[in-house]
Amino acid sequence: MARSSRSLSTNRWRYINPAYYLKRPKRLAFLFIVFVCLSFLIWDRQTLVREHEVEVARLNGIVLKLQNLLEESKNVKDALGEKSKIGGEDTDASKKIGIEDDPVSVQRREKVKGAMLHAWTSYEKYAWGKDELQPQSKNGVDSFGGLGATLIDSLDTLYIMGLDEQFQRAREWVANSLDFNKNYDASVFETTIRVVGGLLSSFDLSGDKIFLEKATDIANRLLPAWDTTSGIPFNIINLAHGNAHNPSWTGGDSILADSGTEQLEFIALSQRTGDPKYQQKAENVILQLNKTFPSDGLLPIYINPHKGTTSYSTITFGAMGDSFYEYLLKVWIQGNRTAAVKHYREMWETSMTGLLSLVRRTTPSSFAYIAEKMGNSLTDKMDELACFAPGMIALGSSGYDRDNSQKFLSLAEELAWTCYNFYQSTPTKLAGENYFFHAGQDMSVGTSWNILRPETVESLFYLWRLTGNKTYQEWGWNIFEAFEKNSRIESGYVGLKDVNTGVKDNMMQSFFLAETLKYLYLLFSPTSVISLDEWVFNTEAHPLRIVTRHGQGVINEVLDEQHKPKLHARKQGRFGHL
Repeated sequence: MARSSRSLSTNRWRYINPAYYLKRPKRLAFLFIVFVCLSFLIWDRQTLVREHEVEVARLNGIVLKLQNLLEESKNVKDALGEKSKIGGEDTDASKKIGIEDDPVSVQRREKVKGAMLHAWTSYEKYAWGKDELQPQSKNGVDSFGGLGATLIDSLDTLYIMGLDEQFQRAREWVANSLDFNKNYDASVFETTIRVVGGLLSSFDLSGDKIFLEKATDIANRLLPAWDTTSGIPFNIINLAHGNAHNPSWTGGDSILADSGTEQLEFIALSQRTGDPKYQQKAENVILQLNKTFPSDGLLPIYINPHKGTTSYSTITFGAMGDSFYEYLLKVWIQGNRTAAVKHYREMWETSMTGLLSLVRRTTPSSFAYIAEKMGNSLTDKMDELACFAPGMIALGSSGYDRDNSQKFLSLAEELAWTCYNFYQSTPTKLAGENYFFHAGQDMSVGTSWNILRPETVESLFYLWRLTGNKTYQEWGWNIFEAFEKNSRIESGYVGLKDVNTGVKDNMMQSFFLAETLKYLYLLFSPTSVISLDEWVFNTEAHPLRIVTRHGQGVINEVLDEQHKPKLHARKQGRFGHL
């Protein structure tokens, strides 16, 4: 009995003896398979637990954000009470403050932020320090003389979106690598709106003086362009030597938009530095043009820089004309609508009377559009560039009396509908460069490329901010999804050679990061983010602080003690809830 018990015990323990399995390979294999399966099961369960914990933490974060947003909206409602809007004297602020954030906007805003991160990361990886990225060939090109155009254009977008690490890396490049001493013939217009504007905006947002120092450096290199007999600037200047001239294809003339779209930036630079020379040069252009300003406020696109008079050429709110009219309104806003800048508003209102004479409507759908004019003849053509006009008109409508305010706001909404249909009318749902209009046929695309332009989404942003109508958010979202579908590739975003076929080009324009994605992001952000009561956007979507002007002199108000607390906006929580 004892022997039998001991034998049974020995038989049990043999299963843990390695020699037992070495003599029985099939059982060894079976044991190995069981071990692997158990290991995989345990590992998989641990992975699922970790993923579950991460997902729960993420959802808790979203819930917390939504709770904060809900609390903020309740506070806004409490502050407003039951106050009603009376007549046409409501300020933009009273209209905007009631526009609340919502979960759909939060989600869409994050999608746009993700698009910006994809575009920026691709630029960092393949074109760091270059002007623009060519995504398909994965290399950078210096389209603007090697000034880091995309990097500077993106600074304020990164800051507004809270992409702090990316912003700091870009800031270090500006501080240590940005060099303007280049033997390069630069466009005064493009350099001003992208580089001067981008640096000044970054200074206004962050308070970092390196941006102001660099803006001053490049502006000093541009100033000799204004040394003409009339004060109308030449449009091209060598950054190293200061030699200025106009392109040969204009016949020696200066271009209207190129000469009348430096005022915001140069006025701001004089205010921030206390040096009046920048403002004086830029504002003298408007004073010269105002001397012979026509009764309809419409100027041809070519101006003689020696005489200061216009040449026989096209009148348009599209290419080479557009931003001149935009800046008439925005300098008035930049100066906080005071008597010191009243003449800008007066010139703009005169131009809007002229614009009304160019508005026509298609058949059969009655799309409103802004025609071009040469002499006494109208051309039924409208650039996508002119799609900034609905936003401009809406922005300026509040300065009119009640009846005219409604008339211009309604026109802005009609034109925005047309611009949106520039997108909706193509197979890719992306707009071509310009459109022609024919009786009984509504619209047809002319030049059929799309280079990621921002003008339509810019107008949708303004109309949403000023009316609270969520339709404009829906339109903007549709446009964003079309960009995602047709223009996003593994190494960035590209334009289309043809919006009908969807064939891609090889360029990620710097304004896609500076303007298109910024306006889309703000379209889905609370109105406190870059409030239109405190900021004005230059034509490259760089926000500049509104500074009240009390006289014609330059007052260094941005740097005084009263204004300092307004800087570092996001660090003090202005954008913190995003």
